[in-house]
Amino acid sequence: MDVKVYLEYAGSVARTATLLQAGFTSNRIRAAVAAGEIRRLRHGVVALPGARADFVAAVLANGMLTCASAAPFHGIWRLHEPARLHLLCAHGAAPGMVIHRGSLVPPEYPRPVAGLTDALLHALRCLPPVDAAVMVESALLQGRTSLDYLRQRLPGNRNGAARAVLELVDGTADSAIEVVARLLFMSQGIYTQTQVHLPGIGVVDFLLEGFLIVEIDGSTHLERGQVKKDRGRNNASILTGYAVLRYGYHDVVYNPQKVIDEVWQVLRGRVIR
Repeated sequence: MDVKVYLEYAGSVARTATLLQAGFTSNRIRAAVAAGEIRRLRHGVVALPGARADFVAAVLANGMLTCASAAPFHGIWRLHEPARLHLLCAHGAAPGMVIHRGSLVPPEYPRPVAGLTDALLHALRCLPPVDAAVMVESALLQGRTSLDYLRQRLPGNRNGAARAVLELVDGTADSAIEVVARLLFMSQGIYTQTQVHLPGIGVVDFLLEGFLIVEIDGSTHLERGQVKKDRGRNNASILTGYAVLRYGYHDVVYNPQKVIDEVWQVLRGRVIR
């Protein structure tokens, strides 16, 4: 393997110490730089031309992507792309970035990405509760963590808020937006059941107060076959005595009050509060 191929494997940027540890000699590294195959960003850091900006920022800060910034590289849901990079750094500062301290597991070596457990713990301590719950729920559904495992690594009063976020996770969602919708309904004191099988209808995303079906539509619901299926399910639901509301991503994330107002408009007709 040559230096260029290794850098592609490592995420496009690396410290020269990492390359030396991988078995490359200083002469080979200098030769690759001289040939234009790689660039020297500063003393001790080299990269491929066009290297990923987030990886470059992490390595130059002597850190690794973590929290929400690490989510895509672990294949887990992320509700929002963070406005600033989140880095795990053992020491020092990185202007314009969110710095996290403390690591419990090995990183995604050789890529500059913190391990999944570290990324989740940092998210639980850092992000808004719903954003953190989305990341944890995704990892939980993939069988890559457990609530008890995370809870045990959040000891003491200072981690009380982070442990409270774990109470929002139940492992029933099919998508990040369903986590948001579930927490939205529950925050209103609405009796919320998720992924409920109804005879003659099938599995619905939410059943509120036992009679209002709420479906959260993703991009697949725009496909012709799915539209026909959804129409049939809607008709079957209403004929069976259920009320039905449908919402998309932007409704739930960017206009939640409208969603809640409409849900309560239906519920108040049959639920005494």
